[in-house]
Amino acid sequence: MALRASSGAGRVVAGRYVLLHRLGRGGMGHVWLAHDQRLACEVALKEIVFHDPAEPGQERETRVARARAEARHAAGLRDHPHVVTVHDVVEHEGLPWIVMEYAAGAVDLRELVARRGPLAPAECARIGLAVLDALATGHERGILHRDVKPANILLAPDLTGTPYGRVLLTDYGISVQPDTGETRYTMASGVVGTAGWLAPERATGSPATPAADLFSLGCTLYHGVEGRGPFERESPLASIAAVVTEEPRRPARAGALGPVLRGLLEKDPGRRTSARVLEAELSRLVTPQAESSYTRPPTDLGSQPPWATSGRPGSTTGTAASTTGPTAAAGPTDVSGPTGAADPAGAADPADPTARAVPAGRTDPAAAGPVPAHQRPRHPVLRAAVAVGLGVVLALGGAWYALADRTGDGGAATAPYGDAVGLAEPLERGDCVRAVWPGGRRFSGVPRLGVEPACTGAAGREVDGQVVGFVGASSAEEARELGPARCEESTREFRGRLAAVRPLAVVPVPDGFEEAGRRTACLVLGAHGPVYGPLGDRRPFGTAFADTAPMQRRDCLDARPGRRALLVPCGGRYDEQVLGFTRLGQDVTLAGARGVSDAACARDVPPRDYGFDPSVHEAGSWTGERSWETGARVVVCTVKRRNGGTMEGTEP
Repeated sequence: MALRASSGAGRVVAGRYVLLHRLGRGGMGHVWLAHDQRLACEVALKEIVFHDPAEPGQERETRVARARAEARHAAGLRDHPHVVTVHDVVEHEGLPWIVMEYAAGAVDLRELVARRGPLAPAECARIGLAVLDALATGHERGILHRDVKPANILLAPDLTGTPYGRVLLTDYGISVQPDTGETRYTMASGVVGTAGWLAPERATGSPATPAADLFSLGCTLYHGVEGRGPFERESPLASIAAVVTEEPRRPARAGALGPVLRGLLEKDPGRRTSARVLEAELSRLVTPQAESSYTRPPTDLGSQPPWATSGRPGSTTGTAASTTGPTAAAGPTDVSGPTGAADPAGAADPADPTARAVPAGRTDPAAAGPVPAHQRPRHPVLRAAVAVGLGVVLALGGAWYALADRTGDGGAATAPYGDAVGLAEPLERGDCVRAVWPGGRRFSGVPRLGVEPACTGAAGREVDGQVVGFVGASSAEEARELGPARCEESTREFRGRLAAVRPLAVVPVPDGFEEAGRRTACLVLGAHGPVYGPLGDRRPFGTAFADTAPMQRRDCLDARPGRRALLVPCGGRYDEQVLGFTRLGQDVTLAGARGVSDAACARDVPPRDYGFDPSVHEAGSWTGERSWETGARVVVCTVKRRNGGTMEGTEP
């Protein structure tokens, strides 16, 4: 039987798994989100993809064998809380598909650092403890990972909903059991692994050992705290040469993690820090009060990421701590999470209240606590580390913008959220707000908020965002400490449906805590400008979009003359459905965008990936005149019928 890859959303694999959309890709192929029809749940499926039909048969057989080995090795660790669970391996059209746990809301470490900047040393230590526990368990069973790197570490919400609280090691695709005589799947170059992350002894052809996995873990933690790898160079060959012949770059942000990194990045595996010593060192960074056989002076955890100072106990900040927050776009990921448009920026022009949403190709220019860790006696410290590590991971919750205006010296506040925010009454769900930022720079400083009762975005009274929910707290201190992270998690799904929004937590001051209803208000604001109207389920059917900013994934649109788009129910007839977003270059004018945006959407958000038949459906697009003038260059990508007819509620 000839081997070939089967792909495309809507396909059914092994008569059971319906492919929904692609989550990401790796060296061996694609990972899909799929629906298990038998158990009625979502799973992740890894697909083998052969990009070259003429690929030599031996290479093809090797890649298939590697997939089966990955399933076997990962399945042997399925009881471990820090390893992505493998449920099954199935055969489909001559190829194995690996059925894995789907970690909703997960993002890999590489993407998280790229999106938000380097992590705090203590947070890297927490992640390192979890990955070490997974690696050590594999090593005890004779399984070497051989490809530890940031892209293979997933951070997902834990059972309490804490963002990034769960740490998962994934991709055992090139793992090996050296003591079993198992075939080692080596590529033609003779080097198995990823340049810049593999140990020097592996780069020079020596056998894989547990120490090599620890070297790769050291490179990974270095990347987490510094924002780049210790041996990253301009090309893979240069990176491999640096691993073998050069010392790692001197870390600038590692603080107390620095000595740990130096011990892991020893080129001589005999002098490299062992797993037992590494566990103790990382544990002391995460939980200085944990059990220890000797006393050690308190350690300075060193530099913190930009978001780590927001709302922490003992902060001397007089108003709100300002940080750069994540956008709403699901990322290749957020995913790692699920893939999607990568932070397309959309905004509206406050000077043009008559602008309409503009469908491309039309010509009217006037309109527009991590789960408790392994209970093995070998790791008594890890459970204590995880318990207090929750406070560390909450620092990541401050990666978005949080407001907690405070009074000095315990003075009384004049408003529920403090004088700087300026609201005399507590916010309510659905309130539309305007935000006036100091100096006119969005998301810099503390904005003064005002409620817009009409929520219509009328001329001169543009709506910047909306209250989409609340999170409660038992005390003002708890609201200040946990409110931002809880708001981020509670709004994550909602933000993922919009093109360019950012979250805002409005935390009550101590004297306004009771008046605010003992809760933090969770807002969503336009990332680059007003959103010109209500969001989500607050948008009534039949009303016209003033701009593309409030459009969200799976909205159904009725296209009207004059470049007007109406929001209509998806259960009946409609002209187009929003699938996602893309962004054009800064040099593309609005007029130019109308000529190329359909093609851009067909390339970046193809309807076939969402189950639409290419012979019947095609990509469409909408651009907003007011959004375009801000420089955001966001395009809303839709699907429509090729013959111009209406679509039905029964379509995908």
